[in-house]
Amino acid sequence: MPYYESPVDGTRLHYVDHGPACGAVAVFVAGAYLGHEMWEHQMLPLAEAGYRCLGLDRRGHGRSDDVWSGYDLDTLADDLQGLLDHLDPREATLIAHSVGTAEVVRCLTRHGSSRVARAALVCGVSPGIIRSQRLPDGLDPAVVRADEEFFRRDRPAWFTHFADAFFAVTSAGNEVSDAYTRYLIDRCLVATPRAATGVRSVVTGLDLTAELPAVDVPVLVVHGTHDTSAPLAHTGERLARLVQNAVLKVYENGGHGLFFTHAERLTADLREFLGAAGATAATTGICRMLAAAGIGG
Repeated sequence: MPYYESPVDGTRLHYVDHGPACGAVAVFVAGAYLGHEMWEHQMLPLAEAGYRCLGLDRRGHGRSDDVWSGYDLDTLADDLQGLLDHLDPREATLIAHSVGTAEVVRCLTRHGSSRVARAALVCGVSPGIIRSQRLPDGLDPAVVRADEEFFRRDRPAWFTHFADAFFAVTSAGNEVSDAYTRYLIDRCLVATPRAATGVRSVVTGLDLTAELPAVDVPVLVVHGTHDTSAPLAHTGERLARLVQNAVLKVYENGGHGLFFTHAERLTADLREFLGAAGATAATTGICRMLAAAGIGG
């Protein structure tokens, strides 16, 4: 079971490494409360198609260490950069969901893009969703405080209460079994209370409006029309306008959980976005040497 140490404080962080070692690299960053397993419907088919898929469990999530500190955006971005430094990929594609999109943006603006060729931001909360001076149409802070009280009082009930809205199940085509909903809630509850509330604090204070224009790699923005967690007009559309080289793909009826309800379409879009990198990786010297030796996927 692979781990590496955070460059910030030595926290032991878990990751998975699926697919051929010489494949084009896709690094998956999960949304709040979830570990890498949320991406199974993207990572597995992409790894089977020849891409090297890396999935990170952020601190306090999944199989990473349960620690008290480090739930600020700079540290979380440094943890992500630590994985890139540990594995030393070239021309990686960063793929993130929800609050993970903020970690990717901060990683790029804080550490640069020497290892990164592109980024896909799925259902992102960037640039921010809470009302502030630069985000005047964001959520009312009083509503957010009431939601935080509910979350702290009864996390299992909170996840259950919002599950249907998360997947936008009342919209056409969004079929989710009770078993899968229960599974994902159980995975969310693996995140420690400290990690869960810490990541929520990142969202509460998030405003990347001034930071997004500094992102210097091509960006694919994917968002659903029925995302109640991160409304399209406040996040995906605004994000695509602020990033210099961004393409926005809007999924009709998609909710925040479109990684499941629209899994095949998302995987296809990601594969298309990764396509040029895949063609490049297939012709690298290391792949040719591995193939000649009968090694690799």
